[in-house]
Amino acid sequence: MADRNAGSADRGGERGRGRGFGRGRGGEGGEGRGRGRGDRRGGDRGGRGGRGGDRGGRDEEASWVPVTKLGRLVKEGYIKKLEEVYLFSLPIKEYQILDIFLPKLVDEVMKIVPVQKQTRAGQRTRFKAFVIVGDSDGHVGLGVKCAKEVATAIRGAIIDAKLKVVPVRRGYWGNKIGAPHTVPARVVGKCGSVKVRLVPAPRGTSIVAARVPKKVLQFAGIQDVYTSSKGSTRTMGNFVKATFQAIAVTYAYLTPDLWRATRLVKTPYQEFSDFLSITSGKSSAKKVEKLERS
Repeated sequence: MADRNAGSADRGGERGRGRGFGRGRGGEGGEGRGRGRGDRRGGDRGGRGGRGGDRGGRDEEASWVPVTKLGRLVKEGYIKKLEEVYLFSLPIKEYQILDIFLPKLVDEVMKIVPVQKQTRAGQRTRFKAFVIVGDSDGHVGLGVKCAKEVATAIRGAIIDAKLKVVPVRRGYWGNKIGAPHTVPARVVGKCGSVKVRLVPAPRGTSIVAARVPKKVLQFAGIQDVYTSSKGSTRTMGNFVKATFQAIAVTYAYLTPDLWRATRLVKTPYQEFSDFLSITSGKSSAKKVEKLERS
């Protein structure tokens, strides 16, 4: 009996040593399994928990190299205000532009929803994140991102929210005394079955709204407002989108104070075309050298 146990132990040990970097069993097999999976799967990627952890850090440490015309103009200081971008409706494709113009942006995760898709192998579960950003001074953005991991979804939603930052127009209720504190007119936003309506309120009323639109309005910098909502407001994603749409519509109303003529000037792309022609293309370094020599 003892010989049989000894033989089985030897076989277990041999099996562990033979499959040491696989799924070995027995005394030394357990250690082999740990080392094997560590070397094979998580060696350079930080293990199963920290997969891809180094990539984000390297990207943050690296300096920003703009790839769009607007990014190059902003980084070199030719465009000094975000209002110039909004005036000519220039598309923002790099979130670093918002980091330069609005360094006080604050983000908050509104909700994370698991979503599933039926495949041949079964159900594939991913996470959908809703994030809002704002500086509480007339700028707010909403971002939505779906990813396999929660952290990746949140990171992508923050970038998406920065790219979708819109200016918020504020006005008065009654006399124009002090700083603007409420919405300039009644505005409505709709998403799905949810319909949100914002109504100007007198100073000191505060934000009369549910928890979700109240947070969005605070990030937008609105101090006093009445709200009303209809539809399935339990669907927080549509509730947030409807509120954000209502806030973005504030600049769509042409009130008498905006009737004065706007003198249009050259767009930044036309005004700084010489700089853009130098910094674009493979021979940019040679063009710069020729310009410095001349």
